[in-house]
Amino acid sequence: MKQTAALPQFDPLSACVHCGFCLEVCPTYQLTGDENNSPRGRLRIWREEAAGRLEAEPMTDFYTSECVGCLACETACPAGVPYGEIFEKTRHEHVATGRFKPKLELKVAAMAVGYPALFNLALTPVRALRSLGFLPHPLVFPGRPAVLESTAAYARRFMALRKPDGPRVALLTGCLMEAMFREINFATVRVLIENNVRVVIPDDQGCCGAFQEHTGLDGVEALRAKNRQAFDGHDVECVVSNSAGCGFALAKTLDGKPPVRDVLGFLGGLGIKPRPRVAGNARVYVDLPCHLVHGQKADGIPKAVLDATGYEWELAPCAKDCCGSGGIYNIQKPENAREILARKSAFLDDAAGEPVILATSNHVCMMQWNSARSLVRRPFQVHHVIQLLDPGEKALLNS
Repeated sequence: MKQTAALPQFDPLSACVHCGFCLEVCPTYQLTGDENNSPRGRLRIWREEAAGRLEAEPMTDFYTSECVGCLACETACPAGVPYGEIFEKTRHEHVATGRFKPKLELKVAAMAVGYPALFNLALTPVRALRSLGFLPHPLVFPGRPAVLESTAAYARRFMALRKPDGPRVALLTGCLMEAMFREINFATVRVLIENNVRVVIPDDQGCCGAFQEHTGLDGVEALRAKNRQAFDGHDVECVVSNSAGCGFALAKTLDGKPPVRDVLGFLGGLGIKPRPRVAGNARVYVDLPCHLVHGQKADGIPKAVLDATGYEWELAPCAKDCCGSGGIYNIQKPENAREILARKSAFLDDAAGEPVILATSNHVCMMQWNSARSLVRRPFQVHHVIQLLDPGEKALLNS
Protein backbone atom coordinates (compact mmCIF):
# COMPACT_ATOMS: atom_id res chain seq x y z
CA MET A 1 0.00 0.00 0.00
CA LYS A 2 1.31 3.40 -0.95
CA GLN A 3 1.96 5.55 2.09
CA THR A 4 0.95 9.19 2.09
CA ALA A 5 3.57 11.57 3.36
CA ALA A 6 2.56 13.24 6.60
CA LEU A 7 1.73 16.91 6.29
CA PRO A 8 4.11 19.22 8.14
CA GLN A 9 2.78 20.30 11.52
CA PHE A 10 1.52 23.87 11.61
CA ASP A 11 3.89 26.09 13.57
CA PRO A 12 2.07 29.29 14.58
CA LEU A 13 5.36 31.03 15.39
CA SER A 14 6.49 30.56 11.78
CA ALA A 15 3.19 31.56 10.14
CA CYS A 16 4.04 35.27 9.94
CA VAL A 17 4.75 36.34 6.33
CA HIS A 18 6.36 39.65 7.39
CA CYS A 19 3.91 41.74 5.36
CA GLY A 20 3.88 44.55 7.94
CA PHE A 21 0.10 45.08 7.95
CA CYS A 22 0.17 44.70 11.73
CA LEU A 23 2.48 47.71 12.10
CA GLU A 24 -0.25 50.10 11.04
CA VAL A 25 -2.65 48.96 13.75
CA CYS A 26 -0.30 48.14 16.66
CA PRO A 27 -0.55 50.80 19.39
CA THR A 28 2.93 50.20 20.80
CA TYR A 29 4.58 50.33 17.38
CA GLN A 30 2.71 53.56 16.67
CA LEU A 31 4.05 54.98 19.94
CA THR A 32 7.66 53.95 19.50
CA GLY A 33 8.37 53.15 15.85
CA ASP A 34 10.37 50.21 17.19
CA GLU A 35 10.07 47.06 15.05
CA ASN A 36 10.61 44.87 18.13
CA ASN A 37 7.61 46.60 19.75
CA SER A 38 5.24 45.24 17.11
CA PRO A 39 3.51 41.88 16.60
CA ARG A 40 5.90 41.04 13.76
CA GLY A 41 8.89 41.88 15.90
CA ARG A 42 7.65 39.99 18.95
CA LEU A 43 6.88 36.90 16.88
CA ARG A 44 10.42 36.88 15.55
CA ILE A 45 11.89 37.31 19.05
CA TRP A 46 9.74 34.45 20.39
CA ARG A 47 10.62 32.24 17.40
CA GLU A 48 14.35 32.85 17.80
CA GLU A 49 14.14 32.11 21.50
CA ALA A 50 12.09 28.93 20.95
CA ALA A 51 14.68 27.71 18.43
CA GLY A 52 17.51 28.34 20.87
CA ARG A 53 19.10 31.04 18.74
CA LEU A 54 18.34 33.73 21.31
CA GLU A 55 18.94 33.49 25.02
CA ALA A 56 16.22 34.52 27.44
CA GLU A 57 17.11 38.09 28.36
CA PRO A 58 15.54 41.34 29.58
CA MET A 59 14.99 42.57 26.00
CA THR A 60 12.63 39.67 25.25
CA ASP A 61 10.85 40.15 28.54
CA PHE A 62 10.46 43.89 27.95
CA TYR A 63 8.94 43.65 24.49
CA THR A 64 6.56 40.91 25.60
CA SER A 65 5.39 43.01 28.53
CA GLU A 66 4.88 46.04 26.25
CA CYS A 67 2.10 44.35 24.25
CA VAL A 68 -1.38 45.71 25.00
CA GLY A 69 -3.10 42.51 23.86
CA CYS A 70 -5.67 44.40 21.78
CA LEU A 71 -5.63 41.76 18.97
CA ALA A 72 -5.89 44.39 16.22
CA CYS A 73 -3.02 42.58 14.54
CA GLU A 74 -5.15 39.45 14.17
CA THR A 75 -7.78 41.40 12.23
CA ALA A 76 -5.11 42.93 9.99
CA CYS A 77 -3.12 39.72 9.44
CA PRO A 78 -3.66 38.09 6.00
CA ALA A 79 -1.89 34.90 7.14
CA GLY A 80 -4.21 34.21 10.05
CA VAL A 81 -1.47 34.13 12.69
CA PRO A 82 -3.13 33.28 16.06
CA TYR A 83 -1.18 36.04 17.78
CA GLY A 84 -3.49 36.21 20.81
CA GLU A 85 -3.01 32.52 21.65
CA ILE A 86 0.76 32.79 21.24
CA PHE A 87 0.94 35.94 23.34
CA GLU A 88 -1.21 34.47 26.12
CA LYS A 89 0.95 31.33 26.27
CA THR A 90 4.18 33.36 26.25
CA ARG A 91 2.94 35.70 28.97
CA HIS A 92 1.97 32.77 31.20
CA GLU A 93 5.41 31.21 30.66
CA HIS A 94 7.14 34.47 31.56
CA VAL A 95 5.13 34.83 34.76
CA ALA A 96 5.58 31.17 35.73
CA THR A 97 9.35 31.41 35.33
CA GLY A 98 9.65 34.78 37.07
CA ARG A 99 10.65 36.66 33.92
CA PHE A 100 7.66 38.97 34.35
CA LYS A 101 6.12 39.95 37.65
CA PRO A 102 2.61 41.43 37.69
CA LYS A 103 2.06 44.24 40.18
CA LEU A 104 1.08 43.17 43.68
CA GLU A 105 -2.40 44.70 43.47
CA LEU A 106 -3.07 42.69 40.32
CA LYS A 107 -1.98 39.47 42.00
CA VAL A 108 -4.33 40.18 44.91
CA ALA A 109 -7.20 41.02 42.56
CA ALA A 110 -6.58 37.89 40.47
CA MET A 111 -6.83 35.78 43.60
CA ALA A 112 -9.90 37.64 44.89
CA VAL A 113 -12.03 37.26 41.75
CA GLY A 114 -11.95 33.50 42.26
CA TYR A 115 -14.23 34.02 45.27
CA PRO A 116 -17.19 36.06 43.97
CA ALA A 117 -19.06 36.36 47.27
CA LEU A 118 -15.99 37.66 49.11
CA PHE A 119 -15.04 39.92 46.19
CA ASN A 120 -18.52 41.47 46.16
CA LEU A 121 -18.39 41.91 49.93
CA ALA A 122 -14.94 43.51 49.82
CA LEU A 123 -16.08 46.10 47.27
CA THR A 124 -19.29 47.00 49.13
CA PRO A 125 -17.71 50.27 50.38
CA VAL A 126 -16.83 51.24 46.79
CA ARG A 127 -20.41 50.64 45.67
CA ALA A 128 -21.62 52.70 48.61
CA LEU A 129 -19.28 55.57 47.72
CA ARG A 130 -20.34 55.51 44.08
CA SER A 131 -24.01 55.42 45.04
CA LEU A 132 -23.41 58.63 47.03
CA GLY A 133 -21.61 60.29 44.13
CA PHE A 134 -18.05 59.86 45.37
CA LEU A 135 -15.44 58.56 42.94
CA PRO A 136 -12.46 57.09 44.81
CA HIS A 137 -10.15 56.77 41.76
CA PRO A 138 -9.75 58.38 38.30
CA LEU A 139 -10.62 55.04 36.67
CA VAL A 140 -13.93 54.84 38.55
CA PHE A 141 -16.69 56.41 36.48
CA PRO A 142 -19.92 57.92 37.90
CA GLY A 143 -22.87 55.64 38.62
CA ARG A 144 -25.47 54.68 41.18
CA PRO A 145 -25.12 50.95 41.83
CA ALA A 146 -27.29 49.03 44.27
CA VAL A 147 -25.21 48.50 47.38
CA LEU A 148 -26.84 45.29 48.61
CA GLU A 149 -29.22 43.83 46.02
CA SER A 150 -27.50 41.50 43.55
CA THR A 151 -28.20 41.36 39.83
CA ALA A 152 -29.58 37.84 40.25
CA ALA A 153 -32.10 39.01 42.86
CA TYR A 154 -32.98 42.04 40.76
CA ALA A 155 -33.59 39.91 37.67
CA ARG A 156 -35.81 37.48 39.58
CA ARG A 157 -37.85 40.38 40.93
CA PHE A 158 -38.44 41.96 37.53
CA MET A 159 -39.03 38.64 35.82
CA ALA A 160 -41.84 37.98 38.32
CA LEU A 161 -43.32 41.45 37.77
CA ARG A 162 -43.18 41.57 33.97
CA LYS A 163 -43.34 37.87 33.01
CA PRO A 164 -41.73 38.09 29.53
CA ASP A 165 -42.36 35.09 27.27
CA GLY A 166 -39.80 35.59 24.50
CA PRO A 167 -36.32 34.14 24.01
CA ARG A 168 -34.60 32.80 27.11
CA VAL A 169 -31.01 33.85 27.80
CA ALA A 170 -28.48 33.55 30.60
CA LEU A 171 -26.66 36.71 31.64
CA LEU A 172 -22.97 36.75 32.52
CA THR A 173 -22.79 39.20 35.41
CA GLY A 174 -18.98 39.33 35.62
CA CYS A 175 -16.73 39.85 38.63
CA LEU A 176 -15.71 43.54 38.52
CA MET A 177 -18.95 44.49 36.77
CA GLU A 178 -21.07 42.92 39.52
CA ALA A 179 -18.85 44.01 42.39
CA MET A 180 -18.40 47.65 41.39
CA PHE A 181 -20.54 48.60 38.37
CA ARG A 182 -23.68 46.55 38.80
CA GLU A 183 -25.90 49.44 37.69
CA ILE A 184 -24.88 48.37 34.17
CA ASN A 185 -26.08 44.84 34.91
CA PHE A 186 -29.38 46.22 36.22
CA ALA A 187 -29.81 48.32 33.07
CA THR A 188 -29.07 45.22 30.98
CA VAL A 189 -31.77 43.26 32.80
CA ARG A 190 -34.31 46.06 32.24
CA VAL A 191 -33.54 46.41 28.53
CA LEU A 192 -33.78 42.66 27.98
CA ILE A 193 -37.05 42.32 29.86
CA GLU A 194 -38.54 45.37 28.13
CA ASN A 195 -37.80 43.58 24.86
CA ASN A 196 -39.66 40.46 26.06
CA VAL A 197 -36.50 38.46 26.80
CA ARG A 198 -36.51 36.00 29.70
CA VAL A 199 -33.38 36.44 31.81
CA VAL A 200 -31.72 33.64 33.78
CA ILE A 201 -28.72 34.33 36.01
CA PRO A 202 -26.90 31.21 37.21
CA ASP A 203 -26.04 31.80 40.85
CA ASP A 204 -22.88 29.67 40.74
CA GLN A 205 -21.19 31.47 37.83
CA GLY A 206 -17.78 33.01 38.45
CA CYS A 207 -15.07 35.13 36.89
CA CYS A 208 -14.69 34.46 33.15
CA GLY A 209 -10.92 34.08 33.51
CA ALA A 210 -10.01 37.19 31.49
CA PHE A 211 -8.18 38.68 34.45
CA GLN A 212 -5.86 35.68 34.70
CA GLU A 213 -5.39 35.71 30.93
CA HIS A 214 -4.36 39.37 31.04
CA THR A 215 -1.98 38.98 33.97
CA GLY A 216 -0.48 35.64 32.98
CA LEU A 217 -1.28 34.17 36.39
CA ASP A 218 -2.49 30.63 37.10
CA GLY A 219 -6.11 29.71 37.76
CA VAL A 220 -7.69 30.09 34.32
CA GLU A 221 -8.66 26.45 33.91
CA ALA A 222 -10.33 26.24 37.33
CA LEU A 223 -12.46 29.30 36.52
CA ARG A 224 -13.37 27.91 33.10
CA ALA A 225 -14.42 24.57 34.60
CA LYS A 226 -16.63 26.36 37.12
CA ASN A 227 -18.39 28.35 34.40
CA ARG A 228 -18.86 25.35 32.14
CA GLN A 229 -20.73 23.73 35.00
CA ALA A 230 -22.62 26.92 35.91
CA PHE A 231 -23.99 27.59 32.43
CA ASP A 232 -24.72 23.96 31.57
CA GLY A 233 -28.31 22.70 31.51
CA HIS A 234 -30.19 26.01 31.69
CA ASP A 235 -32.08 25.54 28.40
CA VAL A 236 -31.23 28.99 27.05
CA GLU A 237 -30.84 30.27 23.53
CA CYS A 238 -27.48 31.79 24.41
CA VAL A 239 -25.45 33.47 27.11
CA VAL A 240 -25.35 37.26 26.74
CA SER A 241 -22.57 39.49 28.00
CA ASN A 242 -22.48 43.26 28.46
CA SER A 243 -18.67 43.28 28.58
CA ALA A 244 -16.79 42.61 25.35
CA GLY A 245 -13.72 41.24 27.11
CA CYS A 246 -15.67 38.96 29.42
CA GLY A 247 -17.83 37.72 26.58
CA PHE A 248 -14.74 36.89 24.53
CA ALA A 249 -13.20 34.95 27.42
CA LEU A 250 -16.42 33.06 28.20
CA ALA A 251 -16.92 32.15 24.54
CA LYS A 252 -13.55 30.37 24.59
CA THR A 253 -14.64 28.54 27.74
CA LEU A 254 -18.07 27.36 26.61
CA ASP A 255 -17.09 26.72 22.97
CA GLY A 256 -20.64 27.19 21.71
CA LYS A 257 -22.38 25.13 24.41
CA PRO A 258 -24.33 27.38 24.76
CA PRO A 259 -23.16 30.13 22.39
CA VAL A 260 -22.06 33.45 23.89
CA ARG A 261 -23.41 36.66 22.34
CA ASP A 262 -22.65 40.29 22.98
CA VAL A 263 -25.89 41.65 24.41
CA LEU A 264 -26.04 44.54 21.93
CA GLY A 265 -25.56 42.19 18.99
CA PHE A 266 -28.27 39.94 20.39
CA LEU A 267 -30.68 42.86 20.81
CA GLY A 268 -29.94 43.99 17.27
CA GLY A 269 -31.65 40.87 15.94
CA LEU A 270 -34.84 41.33 17.96
CA GLY A 271 -36.34 44.49 16.52
CA ILE A 272 -35.38 46.42 19.64
CA LYS A 273 -37.81 48.86 21.21
CA PRO A 274 -36.50 52.40 20.60
CA ARG A 275 -36.18 55.19 23.13
CA PRO A 276 -37.87 58.52 22.39
CA ARG A 277 -35.83 60.97 20.35
CA VAL A 278 -33.51 62.98 22.60
CA ALA A 279 -34.11 66.72 22.26
CA GLY A 280 -31.27 69.23 22.22
CA ASN A 281 -27.72 69.07 20.94
CA ALA A 282 -26.40 66.00 22.73
CA ARG A 283 -24.09 63.88 20.59
CA VAL A 284 -22.92 60.32 21.23
CA TYR A 285 -19.53 59.15 19.99
CA VAL A 286 -19.31 55.37 19.90
CA ASP A 287 -16.03 53.62 20.61
CA LEU A 288 -15.73 49.90 19.81
CA PRO A 289 -13.92 47.66 22.32
CA CYS A 290 -10.97 45.70 20.94
CA HIS A 291 -12.29 42.41 22.28
CA LEU A 292 -15.58 42.99 20.47
CA VAL A 293 -14.22 43.72 16.99
CA HIS A 294 -10.85 41.93 17.13
CA GLY A 295 -11.59 39.24 19.73
CA GLN A 296 -15.20 38.28 19.00
CA LYS A 297 -14.77 39.34 15.34
CA ALA A 298 -18.01 41.34 15.41
CA ASP A 299 -18.56 44.04 12.80
CA GLY A 300 -19.35 46.46 15.59
CA ILE A 301 -22.50 47.50 17.44
CA PRO A 302 -25.59 47.14 15.22
CA LYS A 303 -26.83 50.39 13.70
CA ALA A 304 -30.40 49.51 14.70
CA VAL A 305 -29.29 49.37 18.34
CA LEU A 306 -27.50 52.72 18.20
CA ASP A 307 -30.44 54.33 16.40
CA ALA A 308 -32.73 52.98 19.14
CA THR A 309 -30.93 55.06 21.78
CA GLY A 310 -32.72 58.15 20.47
CA TYR A 311 -29.46 60.10 20.31
CA GLU A 312 -27.63 61.63 17.40
CA TRP A 313 -24.58 59.41 17.16
CA GLU A 314 -21.51 58.65 15.13
CA LEU A 315 -18.49 56.42 15.48
CA ALA A 316 -15.62 58.05 17.34
CA PRO A 317 -12.51 58.70 15.24
CA CYS A 318 -10.34 55.57 15.18
CA ALA A 319 -13.21 53.69 16.87
CA LYS A 320 -11.58 50.30 16.25
CA ASP A 321 -8.22 51.35 17.68
CA CYS A 322 -7.28 50.46 21.26
CA CYS A 323 -7.95 53.02 24.00
CA GLY A 324 -5.03 51.68 26.04
CA SER A 325 -6.99 49.80 28.70
CA GLY A 326 -5.98 46.34 27.49
CA GLY A 327 -7.68 44.57 30.39
CA ILE A 328 -5.07 45.52 32.99
CA TYR A 329 -2.53 47.25 30.74
CA ASN A 330 -3.46 50.70 32.05
CA ILE A 331 -2.43 49.52 35.52
CA GLN A 332 0.63 47.51 34.50
CA LYS A 333 1.89 50.04 31.94
CA PRO A 334 0.19 53.36 32.87
CA GLU A 335 2.55 55.64 30.90
CA ASN A 336 1.99 53.80 27.61
CA ALA A 337 -1.75 53.51 28.25
CA ARG A 338 -2.05 57.22 28.94
CA GLU A 339 -0.20 58.17 25.76
CA ILE A 340 -2.39 55.85 23.70
CA LEU A 341 -5.49 57.38 25.27
CA ALA A 342 -4.22 60.95 24.80
CA ARG A 343 -3.99 60.42 21.06
CA LYS A 344 -7.36 58.71 20.83
CA SER A 345 -9.28 61.16 23.05
CA ALA A 346 -7.92 64.39 21.53
CA PHE A 347 -10.98 64.72 19.26
CA LEU A 348 -13.23 65.36 22.26
CA ASP A 349 -11.83 68.86 22.72
CA ASP A 350 -13.48 70.02 19.49
CA ALA A 351 -16.26 67.45 19.12
CA ALA A 352 -19.71 68.74 18.17
CA GLY A 353 -22.56 68.42 20.65
CA GLU A 354 -23.51 69.51 24.14
CA PRO A 355 -23.28 67.40 26.15
CA VAL A 356 -20.75 65.11 24.50
CA ILE A 357 -21.16 61.42 25.40
CA LEU A 358 -18.54 58.76 24.86
CA ALA A 359 -20.32 55.41 24.69
CA THR A 360 -18.83 51.94 24.49
CA SER A 361 -19.72 48.38 25.50
CA ASN A 362 -17.03 47.32 27.95
CA HIS A 363 -16.73 48.57 31.53
CA VAL A 364 -12.92 48.37 31.46
CA CYS A 365 -12.87 50.65 28.41
CA MET A 366 -15.26 52.95 30.28
CA MET A 367 -12.75 53.13 33.13
CA GLN A 368 -9.98 54.08 30.74
CA TRP A 369 -12.11 56.72 29.01
CA ASN A 370 -13.13 58.18 32.39
CA SER A 371 -9.44 58.74 33.17
CA ALA A 372 -9.24 60.96 30.04
CA ARG A 373 -10.90 63.76 32.04
CA SER A 374 -7.38 64.88 32.94
CA LEU A 375 -6.43 64.94 29.24
CA VAL A 376 -9.49 66.58 27.67
CA ARG A 377 -10.23 70.28 28.19
CA ARG A 378 -14.03 70.05 28.06
CA PRO A 379 -16.49 68.04 30.17
CA PHE A 380 -17.82 64.82 28.69
CA GLN A 381 -19.85 61.85 29.86
CA VAL A 382 -18.97 58.15 29.68
CA HIS A 383 -21.75 55.57 29.30
CA HIS A 384 -22.31 51.97 28.30
CA VAL A 385 -24.54 51.79 25.22
CA ILE A 386 -26.96 49.59 27.19
CA GLN A 387 -27.49 52.52 29.57
CA LEU A 388 -28.61 54.70 26.65
CA LEU A 389 -31.24 52.05 25.83
CA ASP A 390 -32.43 51.73 29.43
CA PRO A 391 -36.11 52.67 30.02
CA GLY A 392 -35.40 53.15 33.73
CA GLU A 393 -36.98 51.26 36.59
CA LYS A 394 -40.07 53.45 37.00
CA ALA A 395 -40.89 53.50 33.31
CA LEU A 396 -40.53 49.73 33.06
CA LEU A 397 -42.79 49.16 36.04
CA ASN A 398 -45.44 51.53 34.69
CA SER A 399 -45.43 50.38 31.06
